[in-house]
Parts: sequence; structure tokens; C-alpha cells
Amino acid sequence: MNLSDLISLFAKNGAIKLYAKTLAENDNSKNQIYFAGAVETLNVFPSSQIFAENTAQGPSFKAKLNFGWLLEDGRVAPAPNAQLILYAQYPEVRFSGFLQGCECAPSKLMADRGRASSFPHELQAQLKGRVLFLGVTADRRVVGFVAPGGSIIAKEFLAGEFQTAFVVFKDVPLPNVDDEEHSKTKLLAELIRINSLGWIKSKQLDGNGIISPCNASQCGGFTLEAELNIPKNSDAEPDFLGWEVKQYAVGNFEKIETSKPITLFTPEPDAGFYRENDFADFMHKFGYADKNGKPDRLNFGGRHFVGQKCPATGLTMHLAGYDIPSGRITDAGGCIALINTAGDVAASWSFGKILEHWSLKHSKAVYVPSNCRYEPERQYRYGHKVRLAQQTDGLRLLRAFATGTMYYDPGIKLEEVSSAKPKPKKRSQFRVSAKNLPALYEVVETVCLLH
Repeated sequence: MNLSDLISLFAKNGAIKLYAKTLAENDNSKNQIYFAGAVETLNVFPSSQIFAENTAQGPSFKAKLNFGWLLEDGRVAPAPNAQLILYAQYPEVRFSGFLQGCECAPSKLMADRGRASSFPHELQAQLKGRVLFLGVTADRRVVGFVAPGGSIIAKEFLAGEFQTAFVVFKDVPLPNVDDEEHSKTKLLAELIRINSLGWIKSKQLDGNGIISPCNASQCGGFTLEAELNIPKNSDAEPDFLGWEVKQYAVGNFEKIETSKPITLFTPEPDAGFYRENDFADFMHKFGYADKNGKPDRLNFGGRHFVGQKCPATGLTMHLAGYDIPSGRITDAGGCIALINTAGDVAASWSFGKILEHWSLKHSKAVYVPSNCRYEPERQYRYGHKVRLAQQTDGLRLLRAFATGTMYYDPGIKLEEVSSAKPKPKKRSQFRVSAKNLPALYEVVETVCLLH
């Protein structure tokens, strides 16, 4: 089998991205395989869950992969224990568990066998110059193949000219698959079309493909998503060809790097009083009467910054298990926590949950400015300049919280409090000012759609 044959097998198994890296002689199941010195790797290889763990070596996060080894007959042998491990103290990401529980794994090439110098000459030759291929599919699987050193596949790969994808991985083009540049072109083409429409009647698209009117503060995002054929309350995947789509209001389309807030994500707390008690009890303990005089209503809002007491709720946001001066996670069980003066944790989000959510949705994002008008009806139009943001990771996000760039700004309320069935609204918003987006991404590019 040659490299072209292998690429075809990956394509037949649904791969939409294919990466490859050469392996060192001591890369094996015991030593684990080095993937990157950046948490961004968790965005590239999709994981199902992230688990936190404190070890003697320091805090780590394990991301489970839906992984299998590609066989030469085209079948894929599941490796149920494959995972990525983020060692937060370095930080670096390594690949482990890829042989355990897999009957057809390439154990001869990947298992720990002691000192390489003691191997038979033939095996030493196969270990030197091995190439690991990893394909990513649209349904969030990762498929692997390792080519022996000296094989036709390894020789063709080493002789080829491949673009660097990230850190130690090369990008291997797949046939009939849109590359990232093509998906970017498609996205911008759609945004050009939407910009040309001018004012668009406020609307929303449900999961059944039905368009209906929208009349709420978040309709700017719903209207844009409807134009892009993205259903409201769709799954947790990026919105459009791998791009997360974010809309935000501005006053002037020429000045899109403003202090206007952008809601990046809205995860529910996974611990604290909020999670452990009834929602109404939380609102009675930590909420406050509506400040505009609306009767029979409790609110929970206000901007919460790390280390600052929020005047509205009296709560202070803390990064428990994160050392701000060094920018390192010191406790894998750490969290973003809202705490009152008595030391009660009102609500918290574990680092594992935050890393999982951020890596799933925000590898690539487009930020689209909008205007709104209410006469003769609610309508939106979208700007001729957009911002494309790429290359982020969970540690960048935590640093943004530590510096006050990111903040928590909930829109939570409980109406008809005195009735037998009060009406709850839960929206835990994490926000950033539009001008501060570069703090979250390595690359932020402003694109004019009119050129």
C-alpha cells in the first residue's frame, strides 16, 4: 500500500481532515506520544468528555477520544481507552491508551518493549522513521494508522512537501474534501450575501426547518443563524462548516472594535448552591428584587469580575486552583466560583467543564456586527466588516478571566415568585468586550466584505 492508497482509505472512512507526524524511536504506549505544547490540540482532535485529575506530577485533564486504528482492509478497530492528556503544569498534550482493549492495534510498532537498542535489527529499522496518521471525521471520530519506518508510505510522506497544520503535525490533503480555506471562502460568501440584503425581518429557525417571528433581545443572533440555515438551539458543534458564528450589536459599522459586549457561551453551573438546590431557593438566597420595580420578580444579574465584589449580588468571582501570576492551573479540580462574604459558593463551573465547552465550540469563530431597528417592526442588518478569530485554548480563556477581560454577566430571573409555579429564566452568560477579542485568540483578522 502506498500513501495514495492510505489517503483513499481515510477518505472512505469519513475523514475530513488528515494529519501526520513522524515518531521518535521511544514514542510508545508507555512513554505516550507528544502532540503539542499547547492546549489548542484539544480543539483539533474532538473529545467526548474531559476529566480532571491531580497526580504526583501535577494537575492533568484527560480527554476521551472516539478512536480506532485503520486496518489495511479498510476496517477500523476500536481502541476504547484512547485519550489525550493535558499536563497543565507544562503545559503539553500527549496521546495515551491507544493500544488498550484493541485486538488489532499495531502493537508491534507502538508497544513499549524496553530499550530500542536491544530490538532485532529489522524492528529497529521499522521504529526509526515511523509516521503516525490521524484522521478526523465529521461525526467526531479519530482514526489512526502508523506506517513503519522504511515503508513505501513513510518514504513518500517524508519525501513530500506538506504544510504545517499545528506544532508537530503536517496537513495531508484529502480528495474531494473542502479545506479550511474553502470553508472560510464559503462562510464569507454567505456573509456578503447577508450584508447585501440590508434590513432583515427578525426571525428564528427551529429544528424542523420552520421559520417564525422573533421578538427578544437575542434575536439578532437568531436572525443571522436563520439566514445561515442554523437551527435555534442546535447542537453544541460549531455553527457553519466548523466556524462558530457570533453576532453583536454596534452603533457604527465602521467601528466594530468597540466596548460592546459579546456573549461567548452560556454553560450552566455544575456545582455550588445553584446546582445542589432548587432554582427558586437559589433565587431567594442570592437574587434581588427587580430594580425597575417590576412586582413579584427576583433577578440575578450584574457583571462579575475575578477578585471584585459585584454590587448587584454581593458575590465575588474566584479562580480556585489557578495561579494568576504564573498563569498555570495548580489544581485539576479547580473551578470558576461565585462566593459570598460568608464563604458560600453560590455557583461554580469546573475547569474540566469550561475546557470541554471552549474546545468544542471555539476553535474558529466569526464575529459579525449588527444594527437593530424596531419600526415598522423588529429588523436587523449586518455589517460589511467581520472579524475571523482562530487558534485559542482553555488556558487563554482562564488568563482572560484572571485579567478581567472575560466576565460573568447572567441574565437570570424568577417571575411570579408568589405563585404556585414561578416562571424561571436561566441564562449564565460569559462575556467579553468586542475590543478584547485578541486576548482570546492567537489570530484575529478583520475582513471587509465589500472588497
